[in-house]
Amino acid sequence: MPGCIAALDQGTTSTRCILFNQAGDILSLARREHAQHFPQPGWVEHDAAEIWRNTQTVLNEALALASIDKRDVAALGITNQRETTVLWNRRTGEPIHHALVWQDTRVDTAVAQYQRRADAALIRSITGLPLASYFSALKIQWLLDQVPGARAAAEGGELAFGTMDCWVIWNLTGGVNGGLHVADVTNASRTQLMNLQTLDWDDTLLDTFRIPRALLPDIVASSAVIGEVRADALAGVPIAGILGDQQAALVGQCCFSPGEAKNTYGTGCFLLMNTGTQAVPSQAGLVTTVAYRFGNQPTVYALEGSIAIAGALVQWLRDSLKIIGASSEVETLAREVQDNGGVYFVPAFSGLYAPHWNAGARGAMLGLTRYATRAHIARAALESTAFQVREVIESMQRDAHVALPELRADGGMVANDLLMQFQADLLDRPVVRPAVTETTALGAAYAAGLAVSYWPDTDALRRNWSEAHRWNPSMDTARRDELYRTWQKAVGRTLDWV
Repeated sequence: MPGCIAALDQGTTSTRCILFNQAGDILSLARREHAQHFPQPGWVEHDAAEIWRNTQTVLNEALALASIDKRDVAALGITNQRETTVLWNRRTGEPIHHALVWQDTRVDTAVAQYQRRADAALIRSITGLPLASYFSALKIQWLLDQVPGARAAAEGGELAFGTMDCWVIWNLTGGVNGGLHVADVTNASRTQLMNLQTLDWDDTLLDTFRIPRALLPDIVASSAVIGEVRADALAGVPIAGILGDQQAALVGQCCFSPGEAKNTYGTGCFLLMNTGTQAVPSQAGLVTTVAYRFGNQPTVYALEGSIAIAGALVQWLRDSLKIIGASSEVETLAREVQDNGGVYFVPAFSGLYAPHWNAGARGAMLGLTRYATRAHIARAALESTAFQVREVIESMQRDAHVALPELRADGGMVANDLLMQFQADLLDRPVVRPAVTETTALGAAYAAGLAVSYWPDTDALRRNWSEAHRWNPSMDTARRDELYRTWQKAVGRTLDWV
């Protein structure tokens, strides 16, 4: 058996390749950031060609850093930022426009129009997703309508649509020379075009959103050999795992039983709970989504609470307000004060996602007095993430009729002890960080490794999981309730701003 599994993690801010051994330990990590393009307020774009160049770079670098030959790689797993939408020309391989990122809000007007339609409830019942700018369908529609000639080209089969897993796999497997056009079931479930029951593109939805079927990839399992890499770095290595990033983190945290949940603190925050082989409709503002499908086994579903802005707020403090020089400085600055000084930050830069789904909300900082300093702003920014997570957890407990005994946490922000302690205090339950916090990439590796028998079963993956740190709550009930009530008041001020 070759010595490792490669995981390609194509995220919102960077593309990374991580090599894992059989114990789930990291052998090497290579990373490249890509540019964030903001052509208008609320618009967020990526250059898909830049992301493909970065993909090739990190694959080569990860092998070199570990002094590993591609023959030592048993399989490649791929995980990706979900919903981000790119259309490209099948003949030239060139994107017809920058990719529209999941945070992009340019289709808000179209969302409002669809919400007034008689079939609005039908869309959610088929897909498990509310009408929102978050998902791919209306992004595709916008590109087809706004890019000259795009709709005719799409109807003629000249264009391909993909989330970033599709784009990367198409290029890895040959591109214009026979590249595979596939998406796994987790990514397909985020387009608002897939039927949650049939796990296929739904003709009613395609008609509703005016999207030609010829654009769409084939839907495959999350863990299965779908082809081989033809690009130089890993030529000949099977591609055997594909998962949207949040589903990958669920797998990486070994949440394989109904009721198990994880929260990823990244650019946004995403809490997923395994609900087993039944798709559970949400009554509390969450989305119903596919968790994973391993080979020919039954599909597993999840409830998800999606928060648009978490780590992205820290980047905003760094890049736009420039009150910190590096993201890592935010905790040090926030620790200069004992509390938030009455300052609350609602980061509704892209509207509010779960549980509010309010596209008209906009960011606001409230409670400012002359007493407030940049340290209070930094602390309020961190606390906003924890407040949003509590909102989602309360919704999830109502939908699933189960109380989470603890919260498994991963993602870049779990290195922030101040945030994690505040999260435990606000939830009044422990927050647990695993030994390997790169759970998104690890989940993609696990999916690929299961498909090629690098790991025999999910029990072997569970044995790899271990706890690195646990934060226990220490805040008194009155203080916790007061903070949360004020947060809810602040959120109310931001709703329907536009």
